[in-house]
Amino acid sequence: MRKKTALALVLTAMIPNLAIAAPNVQANDHKEISDKAYETQFGPQSPRDIDVDNGKNPVIFSKAPPSSVLNLCNIHFHKNAEHRGGEFTKPVNSSVNEAGFLYTGQLNKSELMPYELPVCKAKGSGLKSGDTIELHYVYSTAPVKPGETLGACLTEHINNPQLRVEAQVMVLTNDGNGQNFNTLAEFEKVNGYYQAVNLSDTTGKPVEYTGSTTGPSYNDKGSPFKVTWSVRPKVLKTDIKSVGKWCEQNTFNEHAAHDVRNLVTNPQYLSPILN
Repeated sequence: MRKKTALALVLTAMIPNLAIAAPNVQANDHKEISDKAYETQFGPQSPRDIDVDNGKNPVIFSKAPPSSVLNLCNIHFHKNAEHRGGEFTKPVNSSVNEAGFLYTGQLNKSELMPYELPVCKAKGSGLKSGDTIELHYVYSTAPVKPGETLGACLTEHINNPQLRVEAQVMVLTNDGNGQNFNTLAEFEKVNGYYQAVNLSDTTGKPVEYTGSTTGPSYNDKGSPFKVTWSVRPKVLKTDIKSVGKWCEQNTFNEHAAHDVRNLVTNPQYLSPILN
């Protein structure tokens, strides 16, 4: 037990977590990372505009296998979409201390009805009806089971597995007709692999590309960690009450939304889109 605890501490220190994002250090002025002097040797970065295929990063790595033959190891979400494109292209208002993009569609009064209880308010102001979030299902080639942080994606003998993230952008509604977040986050073993069994298949063909870990801790430096991304272009309306219940108790010890990394736009820091 002592050996496993020590390993977990070492891995947490060595590898920034896909699910743990440091607070944004400045108000979002929509400054993109295209003007950052990253060395291209870091490899392609994330997040990106999924509608623009102009990547020229020289670092190539093999994409991860399909999620159906990987193990789900973590689920978490970010407030606002980290990626841009599809139905989430509206920048967050620059007057707030946030970054990312919002759902560009229209919600009716019933969908926007305020919810009277705090939602995922472990830090910051929590969530409200009409907010956009980006949900990340993290998968690993390692023989692991779902758990807390990126450490759940590794083992004592495999600390550099291939990682894949299935990303779904959502908008929170309060009319009772949104998808149940708890259902979307359900998982079980399928053919020997832990799987998110209710991943939506109604939000368009995912845009697939090779990139990196995200989070604002990488706003001023490149992320060296390699991830294959599949980002769905359409937004899923999701019931805000169910999101609040999930934040109260879940396998992943997730109780609030994470912050986002600024958008990467310089082609030198991006890979070609794979599909």
